[in-house]
Formats: sequence, structure tokens, C-alpha cells
Amino acid sequence: MRTVEHFDAMGTWVEVRADSPVGHATVRADFDVAETCFSRFRDSSEVSRMNASPAAQVELSRLLAAVMTTSHELVQRTNGLVDPAVGGRVIDWGYDRTFSELGEVAAVPEAEYRPAEWSLAGNLIERAPGTRFDLGGIAKGWTADRAVEAGHAAVVSAGGDIASSDPSTTAEVLDPWGEVAAHLQLGVGGLATSSVGRRRWAAAGGPAHHIIDPRTGSPAATPILSATVIAATAAEAEAGAKAALILGEGGLAWAARQAWIRSAVVVWHDGNVFATPGVELAA
Repeated sequence: MRTVEHFDAMGTWVEVRADSPVGHATVRADFDVAETCFSRFRDSSEVSRMNASPAAQVELSRLLAAVMTTSHELVQRTNGLVDPAVGGRVIDWGYDRTFSELGEVAAVPEAEYRPAEWSLAGNLIERAPGTRFDLGGIAKGWTADRAVEAGHAAVVSAGGDIASSDPSTTAEVLDPWGEVAAHLQLGVGGLATSSVGRRRWAAAGGPAHHIIDPRTGSPAATPILSATVIAATAAEAEAGAKAALILGEGGLAWAARQAWIRSAVVVWHDGNVFATPGVELAA
């Protein structure tokens, strides 16, 4: 009998729908391992050690190399709009500790900014020393994908990034007032939402948020409050949603042109809701 369990991991909540206690325990263990590898808030994590390394080339474990390979593919697929190498700018803007510990940021980064360049060959990453990576939502989606693909669970939602092998899985998109804006038929695949309405804080000169536009090095200036995408995997959906949000007015049209994106919904700050064809918008 399929049951639902919840736990906290990777800075968010995780919901697991599995057919056995073994499945639930295995998914929890998967996320525990992922957090020890991918978390930039743990000095002992492999990502933190990679970020701190003075070497231009760093050899990665099989686990981190797999996530970085997926990340690199998504950098290419989004034309650089989704890039984990903005981790340094996230920190510069004040998100240098867990979100619950954030206070007001006294200053904002200098205007001069250069996008980071990096490459991956097998398990060897090359980048300028000092480049910092924030795997964030990609790592959460990737971990959910692996749990479902391995058959440990039918559905895993990591902070709303959903991986599903259940044809009956559905989801709802909410507007700024908490009302249902759209009904989505996910089925087998991945869904993710990227939003500038969460993880916001006060910075000198105005509010800041964690969605950094790699083109500018600043929090994305966009009329879109949230973007939700359905794709084959949760990691792909995460990248598609973030790219659509960053693109702003042209985000939905961009999503509609991507063969790897099944559907997309965007909610603007004023509450207007738009979607690609076939999505059921609430009345």
C-alpha cells in the first residue's frame, strides 16, 4: 500500500510517496548523502571543498560529477541562463548562510561583473580558482529524479520540485493570494516552480532574492513572480522554470519553443496567469 511521509533535507521539505517502509528509508538516505555532497552551507561538503580549492582543475567524485554533468548540459540548453557558477554572486548579495539565518545586508556588490566560465571532462572540472558553485534546485531535482528512477518511490517532491512515475500525478499552480491559478497533469515526468516570491531579503537599496541572472550578476529583474514547467525530469523542469522566469516577458514564448519542455505556466506579480497551449487555467 502506497503511503506518504515527509522530512526536511537540503534546506527544504521533502514528500515521498512509496510502496514500502524500505522505499521511504532509502529515499531519506539518498537525500542525506546528497546533502553531505552538494550543500554549500556545509564546509565539509564536496561542493564547499571544490569551491575552496585553489587548483584550476579539481577531480570530482562520481556523485558530484554526475550532478555537474547534468548542470553543464542545462547551462547549454538554456543558453547560460541557468548556471550554478553564480554561487559567488548569490553570496555577494548576502545569501551567505542558511535562509533562516539571514538578516539585512549592509551593502550590495560592486557593479563590475564577469560571468564565470567552466568546463567539465568526465570527472574533472576546470574553472578559475575562486569560482563558487551553488547547485541549489538542480541538485534537489536531480536527487528526486534518481530516487524515482531507481524505483525507491513513485513520487518525490523536494520543495515542490517533483519527480513522478505515477501516471495519475497532478499538481496545482497558485497565484500570489494562494488561490489555484492552474491545474497541471504531470503523470510520468518532472515538475518544478521557480519563484522570486520566496527566499527574499533586505539589501541596501532595496529587496534581493536568490534567482541571480547570470547575464548581470544581480537578482533577476522580471515581471514574473513564478514560473512552473513540466519536463521529462525534475532537474530539467527546474532549469526550464528558472530560465523562463529570468527571461521575463519573453519567458513563456521561449518555453513554448523548447522541445524538451512539455508545458509551462507563469504568474505575474499583478496576478495575471499565462500558459502554453493545453494547460488548464482556473476560472
